[in-house]
Amino acid sequence: MRHEPTEAERKLWQLLRNRRFAAFKFRRQEPIDHYIADFVCYSARLIVEADGSQHADSKGDATRDNYLRSQSFRLFRVWNNDILARPEHVADAIWARLQEQQS
Repeated sequence: MRHEPTEAERKLWQLLRNRRFAAFKFRRQEPIDHYIADFVCYSARLIVEADGSQHADSKGDATRDNYLRSQSFRLFRVWNNDILARPEHVADAIWARLQEQQS
């Protein structure tokens, strides 16, 4: 993804990069043990995944998610079509997840 991201991944990165969510810094395509997170904010322990239809009911994703949760990460999956059609709603939803960390 880093060298050839999809359109949805590019748009999501534009929402997340350069600390656009206050002091929350995101990294993209970040290795976490033997998995790679699409986008991760370590300070909030939040991983944001851009998902297409190939992720619907994926057993591999469930295994990966369970492992990442066991490492104290929270996961937020966003459908590609939502990123493209309603980026402001996606940004609001991510901000809400980041605020959950603060409570």
